Amino acid sequence: MFTINVSLVLDSLLIFCLAFLIDYTFGELPDRFHPTLWMGKITDYLKPKFRNKNSKNEKINGILLCLLVATMFVVPTSLALFWIHELLGWLPYIVASAIVLQTTFAIKCMKQYTLPVAKAVENKDYDRAKQLLPFIVRRNPDKLTERHIISATVETIAEGTTDGITSPFFYFALFGVSGAVAFRVINTLDSMVGYKDPANINIGWFSAKMDTITNYIPARLTAILMILAALILRENWRKAWKILQRDRKNTVSPNAGWTISTMAGALNIRLEKPSAYIIGDNNNLSPAHVKKALQIMVLAAILFGILILFPILILKAVIII
Repeated sequence: MFTINVSLVLDSLLIFCLAFLIDYTFGELPDRFHPTLWMGKITDYLKPKFRNKNSKNEKINGILLCLLVATMFVVPTSLALFWIHELLGWLPYIVASAIVLQTTFAIKCMKQYTLPVAKAVENKDYDRAKQLLPFIVRRNPDKLTERHIISATVETIAEGTTDGITSPFFYFALFGVSGAVAFRVINTLDSMVGYKDPANINIGWFSAKMDTITNYIPARLTAILMILAALILRENWRKAWKILQRDRKNTVSPNAGWTISTMAGALNIRLEKPSAYIIGDNNNLSPAHVKKALQIMVLAAILFGILILFPILILKAVIII
């Protein structure tokens, strides 16, 4: 016989909805308080200390670096929320949990960083657009054309839908607030040391691998939900499915290609990273596609909460008696 721990489901849903509302209303915490910034600072501080002239030893140190930084954030978060619940009660615990959860995803922030790029291109202010682009994508903007600037912005929205929104949702559903924080640590480490250049190829290999593994399922679920979002928004959902099937393997990342190709198909556009990949058809990019991409992103995030997060919470709360 089965029963459901209703309080567990309701508490988790309340935390999630409140975190979503906080993000929608206020956006990100100030930088000096934001955990992601401190994850980056701690990584910068520890990275030189884990260097080793022996590549094998440095790879081992890369594992230790990832585990140490994760521990430094996950354990205090778990303990703090536990004691808030025990000492201050249910409501402070819900509010505190929602605030922490909100710091692991970025919906409003994505709009705040990408819309000004689209606006600058729309106004033909390409110098301004190139100044803003490094805040959202690791790509040299100096030689990028108008089309490449818009493409980079839409690609950022598409890929960021997974690692910036739905992956934290997924790990919150599975492991609570601490799970979302753990994912954010991994993703932050990947963005800082997860590159194949000589300075990072050993120290960052484990963080990069963990980022690939943790995004694997969410990326594929998100791509499917993007197709559903395109259908609801009356975008080209059939083309989204077609381009997903055709172009998802064009990127080096086994995950990024899923959402980038789906977005390209849904908007019936071609996305291109110079000397790296071309995804989609029709070279008709315009600043308006940035706004449409954001609409698909937001709706896909909502659908992920309804169709993925909520059922996982229900399954977690099922008790066999």
